[in-house]
Amino acid sequence: MIPHAFRHRAAALMGAVAIASASLSTAAYAHPGLTNYPHGVTSLPASFWEALALRPAAAQDVWARLRESMQWQEEIRRPRVKEWIERYRNNPENIAEITERATPWLHWIVQQLEARDLPGEIALLPFVESSFDPTARSSMGARGLWQFMPGTADALGLPRTGGYDGRLDVVASTHAALDYIEEQAEQWYEGDLELSLAAYNAGAGTINNALRVATSQGKSETYWQLLLPGETMHYLPKLLAISAIIADPDRYQVALPEIPDVPAFAEVELKRPLNLEHAAFLAGTSVETLESLNPGLLNGQLTPANHNVLLVPSEHYDTLVTNLASQAESSDQTVRYQVQRGDSLSRIASRHGISPATIRSLNGIRGDMIRVGQMLKLPENSYTRAQASNG
Repeated sequence: MIPHAFRHRAAALMGAVAIASASLSTAAYAHPGLTNYPHGVTSLPASFWEALALRPAAAQDVWARLRESMQWQEEIRRPRVKEWIERYRNNPENIAEITERATPWLHWIVQQLEARDLPGEIALLPFVESSFDPTARSSMGARGLWQFMPGTADALGLPRTGGYDGRLDVVASTHAALDYIEEQAEQWYEGDLELSLAAYNAGAGTINNALRVATSQGKSETYWQLLLPGETMHYLPKLLAISAIIADPDRYQVALPEIPDVPAFAEVELKRPLNLEHAAFLAGTSVETLESLNPGLLNGQLTPANHNVLLVPSEHYDTLVTNLASQAESSDQTVRYQVQRGDSLSRIASRHGISPATIRSLNGIRGDMIRVGQMLKLPENSYTRAQASNG
């Protein structure tokens, strides 16, 4: 199936080609884009493609891309949606705060929806579910950006261990949420995504019962005709209201943060344990940045047996990968060092010409607490240097 956004761009390009193929002899009738050349260009381009090369493409932010993929904007005229538009308009600072939290994630989420040809509005569902907070916890025990209950997370294959919770992992939980929405639509509702979203909120049993009642009353089997619990009655209206504001922020006098349409993070697959402190050191970024991108790591330690993907800011990806490769070459061989009386983590690190974070990462240590007699793994080359300097 061809993604909606691709169809849109392809149609626009074909239209431009058709215009360019028409006569260019009369400037008054030429395509506007073929007459506004960059400063200093005076001759007519030989072809449409040359004209494109002369005009750099305007930078697009992620909001523009999201608007292109929206498919449900005809629904915003419904009374329940209008009610929520007004509520949101009365709290513009709340919208600004939540959309700011969406900054690292929105580009990637929009990409996932485009790949599945799903309505762009669904990218804003975390606005309703968790206020775009990956660590959000409900009073009922739901967690994460998409607010999965433990049983649902288990059914969808989102692991929960002592050191990792897949519900808090934005990448893993987003894949699970979109799978769940699509599968419910196909299983129960003949592809009706609005009914599937309602079931995402209230459960398929509640929606199926409401559908049976609506059918017995001669009503159409659509979300808008169902009598549902109060929260679910407002679930889609909330989503469509925020999507309406995102679609036309000037109309609703809401300022959105600038979010470039470029990846904010990259994924690094790891084969060895790595704590976030050492990862931050190797990547040239802060621990806090890595913690915010990897909320599923509960103790600051990535263990491949539980989870083997670390998210890093895109601009730090190459640095981390290069330093990890260099470290692997130098630390494939380790030696064991027994902690002596008077040792501290920083003293051992300084003596061996390595960082405390390296020792923590090699030994799975959090903090600086070590004890006399404890055996630590150290890179062999650093131990050899220390022995040579002491000799």
